[in-house]
Amino acid sequence: MPVIRRDPAAADRMSRLQQEKHMLVEEVKGQKELVWLLHKALEAAQLEKRTCGQFLAAEGEQERLELLRHRERHSADLANRLEELKAEGEGLRRSLAEREGHVGELQRSVSLMAEKNQANHEVILKLSEQLDACLADPRRTVPSTNGLEAPTFCLLQQETENLKDDIEAYKTQNRFLNSELYQLTRLWRNSSEQEKSLMVKCAYLEASNCQMESRYLGVLRKLQENKGLEPAQQEAVRKLIEDALQGDMKDALKLHPVREHDEYGFKIVPDYEMEDMKLLSKIQALEIRSHNLLHQEAGDKLLLGRWSNYLAGRSSEDLSPSPELKSLLRAGVPREYRQRVWRWMVRSRTRSLRERHPDRYQQLCEKSLTSTHPASRQIQLDLHRTLTTNQRFSSPSSPALQQLQRILLAFSWQSPTIGYCQGLNRLAAIALLVLQSEEDAFWCLVAVVEVIMPQDYYTKTLIASQADQWVLKDLMAEKLPRLMSHFEEHGVDISLITFNWFLVVFVESLPSDLLLRVWDTFLYEGTKVMFRYALALFKCKQEDILKIHDSVEIYQYLRFFTKTIFDSRKLTSIAFTVMNPFPSRLLRNRRAVHLDRLQGELRELEAQQKEFVMESPERCDKDLLETMVSEDDDEL
Repeated sequence: MPVIRRDPAAADRMSRLQQEKHMLVEEVKGQKELVWLLHKALEAAQLEKRTCGQFLAAEGEQERLELLRHRERHSADLANRLEELKAEGEGLRRSLAEREGHVGELQRSVSLMAEKNQANHEVILKLSEQLDACLADPRRTVPSTNGLEAPTFCLLQQETENLKDDIEAYKTQNRFLNSELYQLTRLWRNSSEQEKSLMVKCAYLEASNCQMESRYLGVLRKLQENKGLEPAQQEAVRKLIEDALQGDMKDALKLHPVREHDEYGFKIVPDYEMEDMKLLSKIQALEIRSHNLLHQEAGDKLLLGRWSNYLAGRSSEDLSPSPELKSLLRAGVPREYRQRVWRWMVRSRTRSLRERHPDRYQQLCEKSLTSTHPASRQIQLDLHRTLTTNQRFSSPSSPALQQLQRILLAFSWQSPTIGYCQGLNRLAAIALLVLQSEEDAFWCLVAVVEVIMPQDYYTKTLIASQADQWVLKDLMAEKLPRLMSHFEEHGVDISLITFNWFLVVFVESLPSDLLLRVWDTFLYEGTKVMFRYALALFKCKQEDILKIHDSVEIYQYLRFFTKTIFDSRKLTSIAFTVMNPFPSRLLRNRRAVHLDRLQGELRELEAQQKEFVMESPERCDKDLLETMVSEDDDEL
């Protein structure tokens, strides 16, 4: 067989070529890494170029500073994100190592269990063979690992049979006990249903008792107002009223305890200083309790279920305007979701402003510390007049008052044309109670005053607020003509009552649960809601007002009648169903008409004031000359 000889030179050349190939491969890898690095450097340069372009295009040092701050925050966020990802990766690696160790332990356990199972299977086979042999020949000694004799095995077999009989007996006893347990469970369910039925009946009876007591107190109140009673009868009525006010249900069994304040700190039943108002307060307490016992709980559970289904799987940013959301808001937002829903509505109203000035509230608070606003003294005076019956604002040292002061001072710098107007403290207080955040409450105040309300609603002239009162009178004449004619007949100007309703969006004019329901829809739908609810309030008590034929008594009734309305579902139905149609275009047109008229009257008044100021010096000189002439005449 011929021997193949290799050429040493060819082998060397092949080796050199392979080395060159390896070097070229390494060089290509290095070039690829270099290209990747250059690509990343190009991207960074382009990003820097865009940033520099934006920086140079920005007008003014303030905008450039804001841009730099934004980029710094972005870089810090990216760095934080990188650290979080690193920490998350390390945690995942540790978790993977732990899981691998756990899997190894489980595999070892499985193998041990398999071996044990195999051994048990072999033992079972041997015992089965021995048992078959013993049954075939009882006299035969069965070889076994335990060395048992046949008689012993028979005894064990007999014991086994006895144990089987015991098992059957226990099974029979267990079936009997299960039947007994089933019967007891059925009896317990029937008892629970009967208890629930009795609780409902007790609630109904308690509500009926409250209604009867309320009617009794109402009759006493009418007798108290009757001037035709004899002195003895008046004294008897007075004693009955005293007994009714002193009597309480504390001694009676109360299955449903009564709270004095609600979740937001509002007093559920208002206090009245006047004696006849105390009687009215007790009537209100009974009516509210009766209503809550009969209607509130079931309705709240149903509403909570609807909101839970709507918000399931949604974040605060996922909410968007829709007919479904509008319907839910009109039904009211449960306390559990109100803060979240309000925050979304406020951010939707102020999104563009907040994006331009993300740190606006902090900047305004710092400005309030370094500079004194002209309205700061008035704000300080109004702080202690804010929601005085609310638990969170009742104490002079309450933290809520300090938060409210910072919010109002920040807003006075935010809106220099308004500064501060009495009533803004109540708007901010409601926002603070619900949103539980100073910054969110500040933006809520901005949304109400600068976005939702018409322009010039809170300026010094309050001209837009006055225009809304004329619009309300027009709507009253259309929707409630009988009541409006009754007011005109007795010379009653409803704007003396309703002006404050609109200025503070019914704060301190409605019970807290109804007030918050009005705000639920007001923040979403806007000022049209105020007109709807104002008309609904008058519609709800129209028949009672028509029975009063004295202007003073009408004004007295209008001062507090809104506090006597507690059926929020009925009022909401009137506002959004009975008051329809309610087109927004009609509201805008009437606002424009009355606003133009009021602005014309204001211009005429300003012109007359200027003319009066110009004439005043001449008039003074003329009066002085006449005085001197009259003195000369006296001397003559």
